[in-house]
Amino acid sequence: MPTARHGRVRRLLERGQAKVVRRTPFTIQLTYDTKGITQPITLGIDAGSKTVGVSTTTGTKELYAAECKLRADVTKNLSARREFRRARRNRKTRYRAPRFNNRIRAKHKGWLAPSIEQKINTHIQLIKTVCNLLPITKIIIETAEFDTQRLKAMLEGRPLPVSADYQLGEQYDEYNTRQYIFHRDGYRCRVCGSKHGDTQNGVKVKFHVHHLESRKTGGNAPDNLITLCRRCHTKYHEGKLLLPETLGKPYSMRDAAFMGIMRKTLMGRVRGLFPSIEVMETHGYITKCRRETAKLQKSHAVDARCITGSPMAKPLDCIYQQKAVRRHNRQLHKATILKGGIRKANQTPKYVHGFQLFDKVRMPDGREGFVFGRRSSGSFDIRTLDEQKLSAGISCKKLKRLESRNTILTERRGDSSPYLKVGVSVA
Repeated sequence: MPTARHGRVRRLLERGQAKVVRRTPFTIQLTYDTKGITQPITLGIDAGSKTVGVSTTTGTKELYAAECKLRADVTKNLSARREFRRARRNRKTRYRAPRFNNRIRAKHKGWLAPSIEQKINTHIQLIKTVCNLLPITKIIIETAEFDTQRLKAMLEGRPLPVSADYQLGEQYDEYNTRQYIFHRDGYRCRVCGSKHGDTQNGVKVKFHVHHLESRKTGGNAPDNLITLCRRCHTKYHEGKLLLPETLGKPYSMRDAAFMGIMRKTLMGRVRGLFPSIEVMETHGYITKCRRETAKLQKSHAVDARCITGSPMAKPLDCIYQQKAVRRHNRQLHKATILKGGIRKANQTPKYVHGFQLFDKVRMPDGREGFVFGRRSSGSFDIRTLDEQKLSAGISCKKLKRLESRNTILTERRGDSSPYLKVGVSVA
């Protein structure tokens, strides 16, 4: 259980009766046998597609609170990898035909997209970390399931779907997505207004489907596609035409879709990993009611505390900010080809002057940050997790490494002391 007796902890470390096993949060492990006296602790998880809230309470006191930002670069990295692969196959190199019998989704029944799988694994990793620190007796996870068809109808001002409308969908009775876009826009260019049957410079109008956002960002969803005539489409990509502001940007349903997909998968995996701990599910309207009754400001950490069922528990004077980062960059060469057909290597050594990327370091003025950039000259870029620059080029000789990098980076917010005033775990 956490303790606030910092003097006793210091004496245990000086006598060799305890050892430090984690710096953030500061955790020690006793080297001698003792009676395990614990209290019931509830872990609340505010699941999300961008940020996860974590809180643990005993009913009267909050022991741990954190907010973790999830990765949002998986889709972009996979799209870039797909482009490189296709370019390799089209170059005059050794040809390897694409294979369709080695897809991972054909091997595993419960296959999920890598962007979704990575976020679910981060949720589970956060739960594992807290369970290793504290004797958790109950886990409560807030999940949500959104009616995307109803949300789209409300945003577009269409009648709300009922009964069989959910089975038919918006593209029902259309040959494909392209034909649906033309029919939706009335076979009319959304910029110049040219319609089917008109002529431009003596040539019959031909329609194209244009992506408001790139396929890498917005995908091929109908709300990301509009109808343009060939002339307007060509001028736009030549930089001679701007799209009207009335078109706006499509409303993404990715976050709502993710929450619906991950709901059952996350609950099932957590119950399988922690069979001895009670795992429960709650919903957003219950959390909102508790937060408004207690008159608390909305945040992911506060919502997680409300999820535990103890919104009035004494909060910590600081919370942990966390950020998930990638493990490896397996791209061998940079995409830009230099003169002479030379492609620079994209791989950097694992250690540069003894430091890894995302190592936690301390600067001479006492501020702590993470290594976001390394140069062979020894000049490093140090930043906080919210991308605030502490130094754009400080010498590595002036830095002291505090923690090695991990897949989830952690820093304290709201407290300037080197250690937590409460929450020193004695395991």
